[in-house]
Order: sequence, then C-alpha cells, then structure tokens
Amino acid sequence: MKQNLIIGIAGGTGSGKTTLADRIIEELNDPNIVVIKQDAYYKSHSELPFDERNKINFDHPYAFDTKFLIQHIRTLKNNQSIKMPVYDFKTHLRKKETILVEPHKVIILEGILLFENKELRNLLDIKIFVDTDSDIRILRRLKRDINERGRTFESVYSQYVDTVRPMHLEFIEPSKKYADIIVPEGGLNPIAIDMIVSKIKSILSDISISPKKD
Repeated sequence: MKQNLIIGIAGGTGSGKTTLADRIIEELNDPNIVVIKQDAYYKSHSELPFDERNKINFDHPYAFDTKFLIQHIRTLKNNQSIKMPVYDFKTHLRKKETILVEPHKVIILEGILLFENKELRNLLDIKIFVDTDSDIRILRRLKRDINERGRTFESVYSQYVDTVRPMHLEFIEPSKKYADIIVPEGGLNPIAIDMIVSKIKSILSDISISPKKD
C-alpha cells in the first residue's frame, strides 16, 4: 500500500508557493506533514570567493543539486529519514548543520524548478503551479531579499533583470504545462485551496504509514 503523498508546489519567485503550502497545512490540520524546500538544495560553491558566488545564476536548473534532492525524496518515499541540508542565502554556502526529517504521510515539496526535471516531477503525486503576475512577484521578492537575506535594492533589481526574469521565461513558465492544477494567486485563492485539500483528504484515506526501516 502507498505510504505517503508527495505534493509539488512550483511557480516563479514570489508567486506565493509558501503561502499556499501554509494554507494547505492549516486546512488539513494534520501533524503528519512536512515541507521540503528546493532552495535548501542549492549547490555549495565553497571553492569560490564571495564575489564570485554572488555572480552565480541561482535561477538556472544547474544551480540546484537536483540529484541529491531526488535521492532524499526517494529515501522519504521508502519510509526512511533524511538529513536535509541548510543553505545560507547571505553567504551563498551550505551550512555544516543539517535538519533531520522523518518520513511523513504528506510531503510537500516547494520550489521554482520542480517540474523542469523529469525524474523529479515523476516522483510527485500532485503537481501544483502557482501562477501570479510578474509585477506582484518582483515586489514580493524585493521585500523578502532585502528584509530576510540582507540584499540591497540595486542587487535584487540587477539579479531580476539579468537572470531571474530570463530564467523564468526559459524554464519556469514552460514547466507549467506539467502541472495537474494551476492556482492563480496561490494562498489567496480559497476556492482552489478547498479543492486541493479535498483531493488530498480523499487520497490520504488510502495511505498508511508503516514503521520506519533501520
């Protein structure tokens, strides 16, 4: 019998992926849910000086250690725990500490490029794409990067023009065709949330968690 449900939530930067995940968790009201962020799986380039790491195109598929992420999702699907990496967005380096993640009944995977990789998207039971206007997304990204990641307005703007927008058009927007559900405005769309939660609940009725393997 299937042991867990893997939900992928993709969409452009600032589209509202995290808000949608939070709303789904709130509505399900089930402690057996965990969120895995694709951002935690950025490659760590400790061999590069900070100025060079700043120039990395973080919105290109190659910026992510996707093989490592796939390995971890497969491990969780096999009912085994993982040690999820922790990424420092201020230094652009992976930290030494990790986060122990146990198998859960519902695993929500969130990230901008989840549907770009065929092997990764094939692991997803439900694929949700959050579709939000670009002007809203850039404003949200500005606020987040300045307040939470210690960035300057100039650096966020330059990155958006040079890499974020081009990569969205080349990789993220085309990946929308693989979505099972497209949600305008993400967590601000209560009707879509109700439909998603109802579908999840119906699937969960057929899922059981067996004891963890050693």
